[in-house]
Amino acid sequence: MRVGIIGASFAKAAYLPALRHTPGAEVVALASARLESARDAAEAFDVPHAYDDWESMLAQHELDLVCIATPTDLHEAQTLAAVDAGAHVLCEKPTAMNAAEAARMLAAAEAKGRVHMIDHELRFNPNRMRIAELIADGSLGEIRHVDITNVSTTWADPASRPQGDWWSLAERGGGRLGANGSHQVDLLRWWLGEVAWVTGAAQTMVPDRRDRGTGEPWTASADDMAHFTVEMQSGAVAQVLMSGVAVHAMGNQTRIFGSDGTITLSNDDERLFFARAGGDFEEITVTDSNAALEGVNEGIWNVSVVALMQELFAAIREGRKPSHGATFVDGLANQQVLDAVRVSEAERRWVRPDEVLGGV
Repeated sequence: MRVGIIGASFAKAAYLPALRHTPGAEVVALASARLESARDAAEAFDVPHAYDDWESMLAQHELDLVCIATPTDLHEAQTLAAVDAGAHVLCEKPTAMNAAEAARMLAAAEAKGRVHMIDHELRFNPNRMRIAELIADGSLGEIRHVDITNVSTTWADPASRPQGDWWSLAERGGGRLGANGSHQVDLLRWWLGEVAWVTGAAQTMVPDRRDRGTGEPWTASADDMAHFTVEMQSGAVAQVLMSGVAVHAMGNQTRIFGSDGTITLSNDDERLFFARAGGDFEEITVTDSNAALEGVNEGIWNVSVVALMQELFAAIREGRKPSHGATFVDGLANQQVLDAVRVSEAERRWVRPDEVLGGV
């Protein structure tokens, strides 16, 4: 199965190591905005062709799968082009700049009969899969509320980001809401079902910045802190806070509270705990056997991509939809929730996700 990759950074960290452990994968070409980056990744993983123009890559190769790991503002154009060229598509999160783009991506892939996935790799993490099982089998009873916090120092120092850093630019789709909030929304929808109502905001707390190399001042426009509350269709309430501007990192903490039990999970040590009503917390951590594979980089994000790639390839090979993981259907639903957060901030009200299908 011939694979082309657009975007070198995450490809080198996660895609390419995972594809080495995916039966039938042959990576034939890699494109990046900088030819040097493309060549560096290609040489490290014996990829024969490197480009600084993704359109040229698509034109010169017949690809079965295109993996897209680029800034958000490029996702729609690259997905539509890949689908039109005859390829199945794996696209990074957040899905798109808005729900309108996400809807067009889904429609194009479905019209052409392509297999499509969004890289919400945590659906393949054993601990988060265990959480899904405990919720589904009723071990926690009725889920009442969820609390998720992700607090880091990534953007705290005004000189921490280089000028032009796309993650700090709203016009390129950067910011905490898309970078981390998309994962949290996907987990909540996977565990608890669809979102009924949303309120929240995505704010830029430190807009005045200095280039970490030159000291030149510049202005960040993307959110470095985002928070939202969602009411699920089930009635459960979830609160999510993501900050990149704390002076002390507190990591990612997830707490799920049901009528019959409670779950806690920390990204720092990946230890999962469960307590039944009236009982003490017991550790139920599940290890990921893919972490021991040769060449796979450490960290849940990199390791979880291995199982995602294997399921994606199986779906393509067998001519079916993925049986596990987030597709463009989920990507659109997730994007509607993210868009609803921005509408809520602008209009200071609760918003239904289906109100924002046309984008914001």
